[in-house]
Amino acid sequence: MNILVVDDEPLARDELSYLLKQNLLVDAVDQADSIATAISKLLKGKIDVIFIDISLNDENGFELADELKKLAQPPLIIFATAFDSFAVKAFDIDAIDYILKPFEQMRIDQALEKAQIAMIALQTKKIPDNAKTVSSLLSITNEDKTTVIKQSDLVMASVDNNTLTLVTMTGRYETHQTLGWLINRLNSNNFLQIHRSILVSINAISQIEPWFNHTYQLKLITGQEVPVSRSFIKHVKQVLMM
Repeated sequence: MNILVVDDEPLARDELSYLLKQNLLVDAVDQADSIATAISKLLKGKIDVIFIDISLNDENGFELADELKKLAQPPLIIFATAFDSFAVKAFDIDAIDYILKPFEQMRIDQALEKAQIAMIALQTKKIPDNAKTVSSLLSITNEDKTTVIKQSDLVMASVDNNTLTLVTMTGRYETHQTLGWLINRLNSNNFLQIHRSILVSINAISQIEPWFNHTYQLKLITGQEVPVSRSFIKHVKQVLMM
């Protein structure tokens, strides 16, 4: 996902940007120190999620949130601030999360997982039924070799050490892309993200069993066993009608 951090304090922007870049869901992070700069960047490029501080010199983050409503495709909003007294107002304007300074990696990761779930839900709604079979191929490039596979052959995908691994019934393919890159190219409702670094084909799930700490583990038709992250349990249950 592409992220914009809006804060008038350079150190706060840099700290949050650094923490965001540690997460595998993040493709790129940009910064803005004012509402005008933020709007300019939003108009120039695709931003999926915007982290907004409430106090922006003589402006405030809620003013920016109001401006975002005017965009054809507004980004998801996460407030990142030192003030804990505006949480109710933040959620009233449909912010998906509200995190407090000083920032912690675990809390940032939780917010990004919420954003990813929301993005998947939005993408699913936007895909018309008659378009779900279009562009059914994936081109996977590794060094100077490009392999084309059918989306319907994909069993699962995972990211580790900046390497995206795609598993089919007949082989494994690696590329230096992100999971977000893959999700943006999948055009079917048959894929389910179960962890910030794991995506599976719903058709490849052969068994669901309880696991540690009230979580679940999925067994795939390839024999692989993959865990469901606690942050994705609600989404997984909804999709699988558990």
